[in-house]
Amino acid sequence: MKTSKIQLMAEIAMCAALAIVFDFLPLFTAPQGGSVSLTMIPVFLIAFRWGLKQGLITGLLLAILQLITKPYYVHPIQIFLDYIAAFTSIGLAGLVFKQVKNNLANGKKTSAAVYIIIGTFIGSLARFICHFIAGVVFYGSYAPKGTPVSLYSLVYNAWYMVPSFIISAVLLIILLSSAPILVNVKKNRNQAA
Repeated sequence: MKTSKIQLMAEIAMCAALAIVFDFLPLFTAPQGGSVSLTMIPVFLIAFRWGLKQGLITGLLLAILQLITKPYYVHPIQIFLDYIAAFTSIGLAGLVFKQVKNNLANGKKTSAAVYIIIGTFIGSLARFICHFIAGVVFYGSYAPKGTPVSLYSLVYNAWYMVPSFIISAVLLIILLSSAPILVNVKKNRNQAA
């Protein structure tokens, strides 16, 4: 059991570190923040491999690393929304980890792909909502004159979150369908999920 906990902690730390590396290698970055990147993939991987709690912990660790390496803040509530809540919520993909694991274990790749999409959508949508609210509350001054702040925040955050979701879902489907062992964790009888 001790080895499994050490393995879990090591995997969470490695995936959070990999996520921050991916964050430094964006595919596209917007002038006021936000980028299309592979940052969410390691968090999704932990969520699908270990479950909800572990996915949330990995997302929280990523948020802390984001605050250390790329801090941008205007208010404590904005820090909570744009960092803590947004990146932690990626781990909500773990809500479907049993379905992903079971379908992959039984060779049902199409069903697994559907649940991977659902999980990545849940995590991406939750992150988007956090950024959207922060955009409405704290970044309204960036909206072009005459543009409703909520519309500006919706469009601005969607332009990078939608592609990031699609890229994450596609790459995770390819990765986990070709190497389902990545979500297969051997557990002893005393270890809880």
